[in-house]
Parts: sequence; C-alpha cells; structure tokens
Amino acid sequence: MNKTGLVKSLAEKTGVTQKDAAKVLDAVLESIQSTLAQGEKVQIIGFGTFEVRDRKARNVISPATGKEIKVPATRVPAFKPGKSLKEAVAVKAADKKKPAAKGKKK
Repeated sequence: MNKTGLVKSLAEKTGVTQKDAAKVLDAVLESIQSTLAQGEKVQIIGFGTFEVRDRKARNVISPATGKEIKVPATRVPAFKPGKSLKEAVAVKAADKKKPAAKGKKK
C-alpha cells in the first residue's frame, strides 16, 4: 500500500473526504518527523515506537571500485514494532502458511 491507498483507506474508515484524510495523514507524518529530528522518540502504544539511533563510523568496500571507503557516523530513524502489531502480523502470516490438505494415494 502506498500513501494514496492509505489516504483512501483512512477516508473510508473515518467517513471523511480523501482531501481531509490526506491533511490528517500529512500532519501525523510531519509531527513524527519533527519529533525525531529533535532527537525524541514517538511511542504509539500497541503499534510501535519511532526513534533515532546513532550509527558508528565504519569502513566499507565500494562494490564499484573495490576500494575501502570511510562512512562517517550518522543518526538514522528506526522503528520498533509493538506487541499488538507483531501479533497481528504473525496471525496473518500463519493464515497464509496453512498447508493444503493432501489426498491419500491408493
């Protein structure tokens, strides 16, 4: 699902127009982004936590040239799923993996 699909889904579930749903979604995403930019985390109970993690400087090998390149330390956004989200995904995955019934050969 992309952003357009998410906006349509929000509009259907809430009974608002797609334009209003898009505004709400943009506001939520902007709030999460600005909070992370300040170095704070955003925790949505049952869904998950958005946070900023520090990545250490490291040396990597360029696949194009084979030479070693130093990658500087940086801060990256990260998401840790909550218990409810993990359980919902696990149930859906289990439903898809049910084996087909096998017939007995005579």
